[in-house]
Amino acid sequence: MSAASGSPMKQHLIDPEICIRCYTCEEMCPIDAISHDDNNVVVDAEICDYCMACISPCPTGSIDNWRTVVEPYSLEEQFSWDELPEQEDLGEADSGDLAEALEDEISSLLAKAHEGTGGKAVAPASAAKPSINLYSRSKPAVATVQGNYRITDPDSETDVRHIILSLGDQSLPVLEGQSVGIAPPGKQENGKPHDIRLYSISSARDGEKPGANNLALTVKREEKGLCSNYLCDLQKGDKVELTGPFGGTFLMPNEVSSNIIMICTGTGSAPFRAFTERRRRAMPGAPGKLLLYFGARTPGELPYFGPLKKVPSSLLQQQLCYSRLPDQPKEYVQDRMRKNGEDLAELLKSKETHIFICGLKGMEAGVDEALADICREHGMTWSDIKPEMRSSGRYHVETY
Repeated sequence: MSAASGSPMKQHLIDPEICIRCYTCEEMCPIDAISHDDNNVVVDAEICDYCMACISPCPTGSIDNWRTVVEPYSLEEQFSWDELPEQEDLGEADSGDLAEALEDEISSLLAKAHEGTGGKAVAPASAAKPSINLYSRSKPAVATVQGNYRITDPDSETDVRHIILSLGDQSLPVLEGQSVGIAPPGKQENGKPHDIRLYSISSARDGEKPGANNLALTVKREEKGLCSNYLCDLQKGDKVELTGPFGGTFLMPNEVSSNIIMICTGTGSAPFRAFTERRRRAMPGAPGKLLLYFGARTPGELPYFGPLKKVPSSLLQQQLCYSRLPDQPKEYVQDRMRKNGEDLAELLKSKETHIFICGLKGMEAGVDEALADICREHGMTWSDIKPEMRSSGRYHVETY
């Protein structure tokens, strides 16, 4: 929707510092106004009609950005950005009736788009400032495989790998909760390179061991997964091109008094392994609680099951839930949460409590319903608590 000559318009933009390049917005846009290149995801002002279909599904809030402009930013400009430009001072044009009307219209549409989503995600107040987009497809970091280990039972149908990548003398500063991008070698049928896939980093910011310049990924082999099979088949010494890092909100709070409730399934455990290791190294004896709800079909299909059994309860309180145990009723993470409702309700009353949810998208609704039930049973209202937690950087969701 282009501006009339000399008239201001509200241009929809995507924040490249926060965007994790999951391309959900591009898939959701019904009119193909959103596209991406090796660097950024962008919105075409000539096509965008402010339908807001892309707003709610975005896991980071990067999609929810606007600038009042007289001349829209071009796609070429947006593709080149490392960060969003500041709002320009447009003088009289910026204060005109049209600009004001557009502001009201966008605010109304955003309110509707955000109904039930809990609002825009922001980073925890005490989280360290992340580095974003240091490496691109055209200028990637080249890592060397140090190890590739299966972390589910060998007899299990679920093949999940812990892959350690050495960065050598390259600098790739990451924080717990961030991701890196990887594209499998080769090209698509249309001749273009394969799209970049994002993988959460499962090691702490200082590597697999303190001072090691490496990082780890948790990857599940999918039967027809092009990138997952590429990664799961890597051998020691192989080279892997990395982009990123990505993610500016799903970050671990640094305050030692923070209570961190981590809810996950499968490879959604990756950032929480990083959280746990960071607290073990940097915050021994922290008064804040670290609580993990982790769901799988069986213990053999639960990534890191063996190592988890060695983590002391003084560091990490574990609630491992299984849905396919022989002669046992199915139990999902939301079921265990309801069983622990009294303890969770007490944590929800605290301003020191953070909630992180990561895993299959299907789990999100069940967890949300469980939290609503727990609040209802203990005289609280989840629909009031959730948006407050999110706006203060204490509620985060990354599902896929």
